[in-house]
Amino acid sequence: MNWLNDLYNTYNRNIQQVGVWEEKKDGSEYTLLPIAHTTQQAHIEVTIDHEGDFLEASVIGKVSTVLPCTEKSLIRTSNVEPHPLHDKLMYVAGDFQKYGGKNRGKDQTPHEKYLDNLRKWAMSENTTIQVRSIYEYLKKGSLIEDLIDENVLFVDENNKLIEKWKSDYGDLIDTKPKIFTFIDNQFGAFIRINVVSPSLNTPVWKDTKMYESFITFYNDQLGEKGICYVKGNETPLIDKHPAGVRYPGDKAKLISGNETIGFRGRFKKENEAVGVGYDVSQKAHNALKWLIQKQSRNFKGRVLTVWGSKDEPLPVPNDGTDVNNEASKQEVKETKADIKGYIANKVYKSFAGYSNNLNTRSEVSILILDSATEGRMAIVYYRNMNKKHYLDNLVYWHQTCAWRHLYLDESNKEQSFVGAPTTEDIAYAAYGQRVNDKIVKGFIERILPCIIDKKPIPIDIVRSTYNRAINPIGLNYKANKSYEWEKLFSISCALIRKRYSDREEFWDVALNTETTDRSYLFGRLLAMADFFERGELEANRATNAMRYMNSYVNNPTRTWSTIEQSLQPYYVRKGATIRFHLERVQQVMEKFEFEDFNNDPLSDLFTLGFYSQRLELYNQIKKGTTK
Repeated sequence: MNWLNDLYNTYNRNIQQVGVWEEKKDGSEYTLLPIAHTTQQAHIEVTIDHEGDFLEASVIGKVSTVLPCTEKSLIRTSNVEPHPLHDKLMYVAGDFQKYGGKNRGKDQTPHEKYLDNLRKWAMSENTTIQVRSIYEYLKKGSLIEDLIDENVLFVDENNKLIEKWKSDYGDLIDTKPKIFTFIDNQFGAFIRINVVSPSLNTPVWKDTKMYESFITFYNDQLGEKGICYVKGNETPLIDKHPAGVRYPGDKAKLISGNETIGFRGRFKKENEAVGVGYDVSQKAHNALKWLIQKQSRNFKGRVLTVWGSKDEPLPVPNDGTDVNNEASKQEVKETKADIKGYIANKVYKSFAGYSNNLNTRSEVSILILDSATEGRMAIVYYRNMNKKHYLDNLVYWHQTCAWRHLYLDESNKEQSFVGAPTTEDIAYAAYGQRVNDKIVKGFIERILPCIIDKKPIPIDIVRSTYNRAINPIGLNYKANKSYEWEKLFSISCALIRKRYSDREEFWDVALNTETTDRSYLFGRLLAMADFFERGELEANRATNAMRYMNSYVNNPTRTWSTIEQSLQPYYVRKGATIRFHLERVQQVMEKFEFEDFNNDPLSDLFTLGFYSQRLELYNQIKKGTTK
């Protein structure tokens, strides 16, 4: 129950944010919902005056609207359970049947049940002017008629609402009505109602007095009390918990129960298995919705959100270094000799705002949600830990899993950054771009402890990425169109560097000219052969070094001899200037111990040697210091 308690406390700490609307980058708005309220996408807005007389109406599209709800209306499916105020046409329109609507309900029609509930609220001591005005208007039963007169809804030749738009209706209506841009069936329109007067300037769905009115009114109708397993106090319990956590319309629920199936032979009621207070459930779910809208990451329905004890947004472990630090998106013109210090400087600056006023009680919560079926959602990962420990571990990840990465920006211009790749990119590097989404989700779940708890990266992930990286031809490698392979190869280098860093053996992007490791040296030799042949080739094809890379890793000396023979025609054509290439090769050869120049398979340090040597050669071209 720790996650419920954390979210409940998050809500209470941010109680002043209830009803305060914030705008997202896409223009949509969100707020921390009051308890006993939810959001729905409204299609039509109706405006009335304080006396309950109709003024105007318009199609507003699909606009998220806060509205009061009950336990049952919040989770309704095919059953008749009206929301207390704003709702679908079948509930709010008294002339629904008159215009062709088919009502459900045994004892009462949907509208009769809706109006009966609204009357109780309007006549209670906790009511407001807006509630009474809306009740006075809707009890007239003329809503659809008013919407037709306003050219918001449209009828056919039989004076019935048009269910679905067809081209045949062009004889009755000049152009396709706006309402059909947002919904297929007019009977499914969701209506929100606003009340205007000189003393009422706030829309009904944003009025905090309206929120308080319904909460007070509904508290008197809550069910039996019991012990809440989260807070340990006696309070009204809830057995029907909210859905719509990840987005409006999301049917998956975090807490659910079915006494006829799930508790057979053990419990008679859900609350005997576990008791959760209404107040706790509402606040926890609303806090989670708010956090997801505010600062989450979403991958194929799997949502990750991270928040601190002060509810501030924090760096997400899935992000790469270039996401956490805008400056790292700038082109890296020269290789940094000290990646560890370079990344630490960038990341610490990026995290500086998160590290202010840290104390022993500063905590961070990490929560991942996903749903296997339409109606059930699971907490895939949950962790609450010390904030400083979390940030330190994130910095360690970005330091030790850092490498230089190439990418194309929006203008198709080559850019680079030094840092850690995203977990999603690592997954695609390990398993390919066509991998099933479930495997990617499972991979991210496996890699999180490596980031959050400094666990070693599973060796199968490192080996899978490495084996794909040393087979460029398998990725349809072409010299001028190789960004898929370049990205894969640099991610492989980052993971390999991470593995060695965990053993306190540090390797940088900058070329190590002192090491005598045979795998690293063989990597340098292959990079030199690739660089030399690339400079001589006129066609856009793979060099022999690239073509034979996989074979070279498994049989280095034998394959090196083959590559050397393939370069002989270029040596002859190059003439005296070939000495620059041969001198470089000789310098590497002199680093080998006699017994190390053999045909034993190479270790994964080969990739670091290959990448660093190739980068060094291309950097020398930019400086004009190589031939």
